[in-house]
Amino acid sequence: MIDWHSHILPGIDDGSRNTSESEELINALALQGVSTIIATPHFYANDETVEAFLERRNKAFEILKGELSEEAPEILLGAEVRYYRGISRLENLKALRIEGTKLLLLEMPMSSWSEYMIRELIELSSKSSIKIILAHVERYLHLQKQAVWERLFENGILMQVNASFFITLASRRKAIALLNEGSIHIVGSDCHNMKSRPPMIDKAFEIIKRKLGGDYIKQINEYGYSLLAIK
Repeated sequence: MIDWHSHILPGIDDGSRNTSESEELINALALQGVSTIIATPHFYANDETVEAFLERRNKAFEILKGELSEEAPEILLGAEVRYYRGISRLENLKALRIEGTKLLLLEMPMSSWSEYMIRELIELSSKSSIKIILAHVERYLHLQKQAVWERLFENGILMQVNASFFITLASRRKAIALLNEGSIHIVGSDCHNMKSRPPMIDKAFEIIKRKLGGDYIKQINEYGYSLLAIK
């Protein structure tokens, strides 16, 4: 199983504060059946350069790596990149892709998206070097018209949702319906800590299995690993 969205790196954003917390999160994910964790610390272009972010991220990973056992899940480095107007012109944007892939996890504003923003997403997705994943789309579903989502789907933009979308009773039916119709592509824990935002990806997959069957879990996992293979 892949966790597509996590904040496990120590001391780099609002996620894990230190290596001990990082180890707790990673061990919890391993117990839940996760074999690959995508580390996606927040990147804000107005706060620092890509180069400065990568230096901080890589340093945090090196510190953490020295504390992990050989049995720990594989960790791939990426970023949760905050969208801003003109992001398509950001130098070295490709360096923020998930390690070894073309995949870029993009966090969108909590607002109705303008035509400019939608066109910029489509422009970015048309580049052969980048494939966009929109982070935790359940947060924006009610803010965009259905026609917007259809345009994004048509242009190959992928949709990631958090495990909580399936776990929360108020949203569970919607989550299952969207997954069943193919509108959700991948799932992430978006874990930050073991108290207020712990990893619960196993509970989400238990619900999916109960509602849609075990074959659906297999399909999600196979599709996820096929995405990681896109170079």
